[in-house]
Amino acid sequence: MVAADPGRVGRADGLTLVVLGGGPAQRHAIEAAHRLGATTVICDSDPSRGDVAVSSEDADGVLVVARERSADGLIAPGTDWPVRVAAAVAAELGLPHPISPEVAELCTDKVAQRSALEAAGVGQPDWSLTEPPGYPCVVKVGDRQGQRAMTVLQSADGLPAARARAREASRGGQVLYERFVPGPEVTVNGFAVDGRHHPVAVTDRVHFDDAPGVARRHVHPSTADAHAAAEAATAAVKALGIESGPTYTQLIMGEDGPAVMEVAARLGGGHDSELVLQATGVDLAAAAVRAALGIPVDEGDLTPTRNQACVVEFLQAPAGVLRKAAGPPGVTFYHAPGHRYGPLAIATDRAGYVIAGGHSRAEALEQAAEAIRSVVFEVT
Repeated sequence: MVAADPGRVGRADGLTLVVLGGGPAQRHAIEAAHRLGATTVICDSDPSRGDVAVSSEDADGVLVVARERSADGLIAPGTDWPVRVAAAVAAELGLPHPISPEVAELCTDKVAQRSALEAAGVGQPDWSLTEPPGYPCVVKVGDRQGQRAMTVLQSADGLPAARARAREASRGGQVLYERFVPGPEVTVNGFAVDGRHHPVAVTDRVHFDDAPGVARRHVHPSTADAHAAAEAATAAVKALGIESGPTYTQLIMGEDGPAVMEVAARLGGGHDSELVLQATGVDLAAAAVRAALGIPVDEGDLTPTRNQACVVEFLQAPAGVLRKAAGPPGVTFYHAPGHRYGPLAIATDRAGYVIAGGHSRAEALEQAAEAIRSVVFEVT
């Protein structure tokens, strides 16, 4: 990481931050940058979301933007592949960045990540690049984010179709097979400073029943062994060489202990930093912005100041073309009228979200459920 100027600790006044992506997953980081005084330049292929109509995955295009706008740093919150774009462009321009291009590539390649975790002895599912290591198994793409083209198989029936689907969706044609690990899933949101990893919050990650892998809600506090989850996440972060910046680790709490599903060197894309701020008082988005601009992050700012119950609950809209969506205060909708909803299969198919708090986990869950019950979608 390029050394920062100690004289500008904390604030980012006068600095320009290039943000890769302008969707819901990036909003909290953008708001944090503005609170710190930074000017943002948002690269997004959707002109309605960005300042520049350049894809967050277009390394050459982002390089041109960063150079023309005299960027002081780049950040890629919420989505995986842009993490390597931000790191590569920062290195090309000699800008500060929390991770190197090499670490960014490792964090955005599931196969390379599996190899690194295996070499370090970090608990993870059995995996293979040639055939399922056992059933039930998960067939997935090695170089795509989240649940894209992912299939859960109970037996060899359907394997050829699942393999073909994953290969077609892959950037390089590679298919990853993993043994399915039963157990509750948790997320560890953390931050690394000078090689020390701080696991800030552990949340339960509950899936939609009809969309395996797609989060329906995140819940704090977790009912799982938070200490074991945090230790496993820290070991995984170390194995991947993430010494600075935000970390997002998904784990299954299996019978044999935590199994790391994936690690990302970014803020979570499911409004995780918003939940963490409300539940713990730790502003991961602000810390991520500082790290992206080369501003030192005070480790004291990563220590929770409270422990409150909080839930992020996602919305699922009925299939059809959206005419109107309405709900109580606090509900955020992702799409404008005219958007077409199909079956919910991946995270970007979700229709919006609500964050609810409470004195207890049960109260926070009920507050979220009450808000969701009041939501009305009109589709044709």
